[in-house]
Amino acid sequence: MFIHGGGFTGGTKTKPEIIEMANYFASRGWVFVSIDYRTTEELGQLSGMTPKGVLSFYNGMVPQEWMEHAIEEVETVDQLQQSFAMYTAQRDAKAALRWLVANSNSYNINTDFITVGGASAGAITTIALGISNPEDFRDEITLADDPTLSSTNLNETYTVKSMVYFWGSNIKLDVYETVYNLEQYDRYDANDPELFMAHGTAKDPVTPYTEALELQSIYNSLGIHNKLATILTPNGEAAGHGAWNGQLDGKGLFELSFDFLVERQALNIE
Repeated sequence: MFIHGGGFTGGTKTKPEIIEMANYFASRGWVFVSIDYRTTEELGQLSGMTPKGVLSFYNGMVPQEWMEHAIEEVETVDQLQQSFAMYTAQRDAKAALRWLVANSNSYNINTDFITVGGASAGAITTIALGISNPEDFRDEITLADDPTLSSTNLNETYTVKSMVYFWGSNIKLDVYETVYNLEQYDRYDANDPELFMAHGTAKDPVTPYTEALELQSIYNSLGIHNKLATILTPNGEAAGHGAWNGQLDGKGLFELSFDFLVERQALNIE
């Protein structure tokens, strides 16, 4: 299951590079699903609205604790809405995975080999999905406040076996731990999914390379297998944010991630 990027303000599951990646995996026998989720675009144009008006609009979609934290941390209404969309995106991604498990027979999905991946905001959402507890980003809002939750296959469970991360970060888990007064790295443990990361070292104010190094350090401390591919451009220069043409040792992103998953999940391919 792949999650597109877009800074939680936009983006699309039909991005050409994602379609190309889907074809790469599907042609090798995989079920590849690219999902949508609520971004600030889907949640409405709130420019010019007062912070109080924004809070009223998001009541029932974002928990009070998350909203209060965002108000203290951000300076503009646009940033406030982006923070709220970060939360709703996570709820949607978890609901999408539960839907896939519920409909696995229809799509011939083997739920013993679930991989979640994403790029940029999608990678941020991937990390939070694979590592957070099942109830996180789900039970903070009650069915009374959000009746649509009842239609999201709440009885389904899932285990993410591997994660694929392109130029992301663990910022969403950091925020979650802060909002709910948890210890740093509280949600990480030795049972977390194995992790493949592709990240370049070119200057990136959105998701710097140090984010990948931090995740690698956390994983190493827990003894969880992980791989960080420090990707380059086709010209051999340091790759930056959104480097879909990035490569390492002559292999592109699709091949690098595919090889990791086949090896680590011990898959037999012809």
